[in-house]
Amino acid sequence: MSPGAPTGSGSGTDGVVVVDKPAGLTSHDVVARMRRLAGTRRVGHAGTLDPMATGVLVVGIGRATRLLGHLSGTDKTYEATIRLGASTSTDDAEGELLTQAPAGDLDPARVRAAVARLVGPIDQVPSSVSAVKVDGERAYARVRRGEQVALAPRRVHVHAFDVLATAAVGDHTDLEVRVVCSSGTYVRALARDLGTALDVGGHLTRLRRTAVGPFSLAEARSLEQLAERFEVLDLTAAATAAFPVLALGDDQARQVRHGAALAGVVLPGAGPVAILDPNGTFLALYAQRGDDAAPVAVFCG
Repeated sequence: MSPGAPTGSGSGTDGVVVVDKPAGLTSHDVVARMRRLAGTRRVGHAGTLDPMATGVLVVGIGRATRLLGHLSGTDKTYEATIRLGASTSTDDAEGELLTQAPAGDLDPARVRAAVARLVGPIDQVPSSVSAVKVDGERAYARVRRGEQVALAPRRVHVHAFDVLATAAVGDHTDLEVRVVCSSGTYVRALARDLGTALDVGGHLTRLRRTAVGPFSLAEARSLEQLAERFEVLDLTAAATAAFPVLALGDDQARQVRHGAALAGVVLPGAGPVAILDPNGTFLALYAQRGDDAAPVAVFCG
């Protein structure tokens, strides 16, 4: 689904900006730049990207920041390069080398079989330098202080893990892959676990996020492009792109504006669902609660 053409510009705009994050910046760095361009501090992002990663970072401005938690839970798509034959402390190219093993002539059938075992619902241990909180503090902060961090496995879903190309690079094998996965999946951990399964070690050397839910690189703009022309997808367009939609008549729309549950209304999905008034204006996110539709977040009034 294409979110449609961006609208609006400048301060006071409520909406979503799809940024093509460059390497070397944190997600927080991007938010700081967006605050200057938007003229407001009410800016946030959905789904953190590491400094080495590039690609789609969905940024919310104004009231759209309240959409971000729901967008963070959508599926994500990545393109990455996995290097087999070496493991690192961070499971990517920025960490210290931990182990090496000859991997320049791996059996392709064995690699494909190991990849296949990482597709579907899996219990994944996040990378130790992830943003997962341990006793209220990010795991990566503890690791940087020299602490040992053991994270519990989490159930995630890898919908697709496709090997697009394979190349021998000295004693290593590089895989170009495409991953479609649920929120909370770490592609770095997939690289680590693939290397472990093949007994050679593995880590990421490149990571590019190509989509967050319906928002893709087709809509993304670089920071330089946004500095020249600050384009914002308005709140209604963003919500209707990201969620199922239900348009209501005047009476029920009035109830929604007051945050009331809608008795007997069956939504087109378990939720969240974008509720629109008769004019097509986005009012709220609702979810099914038994026989009724109940408010999740109201954006009007």
